Amino acid sequence: MANPRLYGLSKTNRSGNHLWGKNQFNSSFPASLACLMRDKKINAVYLSLDKNLNVVSGEIPIEQLFNCDAKNEEISFLFETKYEPYQKYAFDDIKGIDLVIKHEDRWCRPLEVKLTVIPDQTTFSDTEENWSSELVIRPATTSYCALGMFDSCVSKNGMIRDIIEPVCHDIQHWDSKIEIQSKQIEILSALNNFQIELIDFQKPFLMQPIWKTQGKSPILSDNAFDIFIWSDFALCRTFLDRSINTNNEFNRFYRSSARLAKILYELSTTGKTHLEKTYAQMTFGLQTDKEFALSGRITKPYMNSERRVTPILSPSVLKELILDGGQKKLSPERRFDQTIYYTTEGLFDNLI
Repeated sequence: MANPRLYGLSKTNRSGNHLWGKNQFNSSFPASLACLMRDKKINAVYLSLDKNLNVVSGEIPIEQLFNCDAKNEEISFLFETKYEPYQKYAFDDIKGIDLVIKHEDRWCRPLEVKLTVIPDQTTFSDTEENWSSELVIRPATTSYCALGMFDSCVSKNGMIRDIIEPVCHDIQHWDSKIEIQSKQIEILSALNNFQIELIDFQKPFLMQPIWKTQGKSPILSDNAFDIFIWSDFALCRTFLDRSINTNNEFNRFYRSSARLAKILYELSTTGKTHLEKTYAQMTFGLQTDKEFALSGRITKPYMNSERRVTPILSPSVLKELILDGGQKKLSPERRFDQTIYYTTEGLFDNLI
């Protein structure tokens, strides 16, 4: 009897129950969805930054997302794996990222993966065109984002240093809330200039597959699945744009901006950065389990695409993605698994 499997994932460091487990299916399913969209010649939605520092939506082929044109069965999909090319930039272990794309000995792309539902708790009561999804960003996301941006722009290291060093060189205590707050305008201006000058180096970084339900119901919408891709520069706008608030409080968003400035400063001046030290010291009295969260009302203007309202794939693609009885491996107590459970009747011969 064939083992349960997911479409496209032939070469992977996950097998058996590890494809379907808690906090595992949420990244293995999106990788499979990307493989299917690729074979169907369906581009993902690409959220990138324009020269006015606005996030705009377009499309990106999955080959460009993977940075690899080899066939699915020839690509290695490595989950929770360190992207080795970035290790040279850190004094400490950079640890793993959600998904690494590799082909033979070539490291192709590191990707963060955020499987999200539409609508979220803040938008379900709005009209359907205003529905959007929550996005929770963790420290590993912003650290990999910073390393990736520097790696792309390393040939312009002198320019990065000229932009960042004048603002950061006289900061004595990066863990001082008062000192970092006093530099807020200068730090944010430098990061904006960094993005303006080096915008052509942005690249795909965060894969956000969406699944759409019928409001708060667990039942999938008739237009159920799609993939949004955020460039690294575009993702940074979510916290840079919110670093100054009306109360002039030191918020999570500015903390992320200050951490990014420090990492870019260290990389551009010494070629290496202390990631663990940066994230451990620069807490500023805020919780450390996550960088920040963006509600659906915040993500909506960034995800400005008709495909947020009408995702491109119907629920029927589940039978193409979940193969050889994989649906039996799902756990209905988890929300996404539950949605599949309630909407797959008739798709599979054997339900969970």
